[in-house]
Amino acid sequence: MLAQEIIRRKRDGHALHTAEIDSFVQGLADGSWSEGQCAALAMAVFLRGMTAAEKVDLTRAMTHSGRVMDWSQVGLDGPVLDKHSSGGVGDKVSLMLGPIVAACGGYVPMISGRGLGHTGGTLDKFDSIPGYQTAPDLERLRSTLQTAGCAIIGQTADLAPADRRLYGIRDVTATVESIPLITASILSKKLAAGLQGLVMDVKVGNGAFADSLPMAQELAHSLVDVACGAGLPTRAWLTDMNQVLGDTVGNALEMQEALEFLQGKRQEPRLLEVTRMLSAEMLHLGGLVPDVATGLARVDEALRSGAALERFARMVSALGGPADFCEQPQRYLRSAPVQLTVKAPRAGWVTGMATRAIGLELIALGGGRRVASDTIDHAVGMAGFVQTGQRLALGDTLAVVHAANSAAAQACAQALLQHIQIGDAAPVAAPVLIETIRK
Repeated sequence: MLAQEIIRRKRDGHALHTAEIDSFVQGLADGSWSEGQCAALAMAVFLRGMTAAEKVDLTRAMTHSGRVMDWSQVGLDGPVLDKHSSGGVGDKVSLMLGPIVAACGGYVPMISGRGLGHTGGTLDKFDSIPGYQTAPDLERLRSTLQTAGCAIIGQTADLAPADRRLYGIRDVTATVESIPLITASILSKKLAAGLQGLVMDVKVGNGAFADSLPMAQELAHSLVDVACGAGLPTRAWLTDMNQVLGDTVGNALEMQEALEFLQGKRQEPRLLEVTRMLSAEMLHLGGLVPDVATGLARVDEALRSGAALERFARMVSALGGPADFCEQPQRYLRSAPVQLTVKAPRAGWVTGMATRAIGLELIALGGGRRVASDTIDHAVGMAGFVQTGQRLALGDTLAVVHAANSAAAQACAQALLQHIQIGDAAPVAAPVLIETIRK
């Protein structure tokens, strides 16, 4: 089939046949479709959408563009589970959730991605740990899963290779926010990972791909419907992304925050609430607890006892990171040479944040990508963020910029003064857990 004819049909608003979608995915995988052709069809899908049948066909084809994992011969004594977020600013939930669920009896082969658009990527955070292998061979992946119960890695060369190529194209062609492409991208990796249960964290707000509740609901229903239709039990939570999640943005900074979370030293309340609920949902979905309330209690015990921290340490070591990383993270996580405190220009209440703009500031600092080939500076970012609803005095800290040089720090600081809103009255508190979708 001619690529240009398939592009033309979708451009003109027609539903693609299974064979046409298969041809596109094959072209992604074997390179017979050019970058321009792939980008053109991605834009056509972004503008024209896809029917339910097209989404199922695209997900199926991308799943089977490479290896589909089978864990039945590995000897695991618990369910194989995972969680995925649709993307947010400061979202480091996966870093804690995988070890928590492993400590409670689940197995989590988490296939994660790099930064996409204005949102950070889980793999970029793990790249801040020297030696950590985000692309282990299959034997090391299996060994890590047996040893630690969790392995947070990227796509291997033979796991959904069509998605890996399309993922990079979407990032630099303004086609990230397409619900059909998001659905197929996420679920192709999850189905290829051989899961028995999946919990989706669909972000909604000014820092999410879905900036409105109806869009987030549409995405969540799309994910749950397609996944369940493909035989993967899935449920979704809609969670708030109208402010930074946690109090850091930036790869090494978020890794430090996650580690302190597991150590019980610093657990920002909204981050804790989301992490606890998603972890408990995974335990319930996997049959490890009779209900979510019991799951929450199990999560709390895994954190209190240090069992989740131990699983995290095992995973880091098994995947090539330092054996003493959890004891001495300061030896391994790079620090930015310039740190600049951004102070409140007036007294008042934090009434809101331009969260997407804050995510873009990380890219400007060098902590994200403008194009797929960009090299990331893992040390840069922002820390110590205030929270919406917090009362401020004149001169209180809004955030601390971590930058490679003074000019970059000053530019980011000036931008944050515009991105963090201060008002005269306390805002109405908004829940971080908004709605759950189940089948």
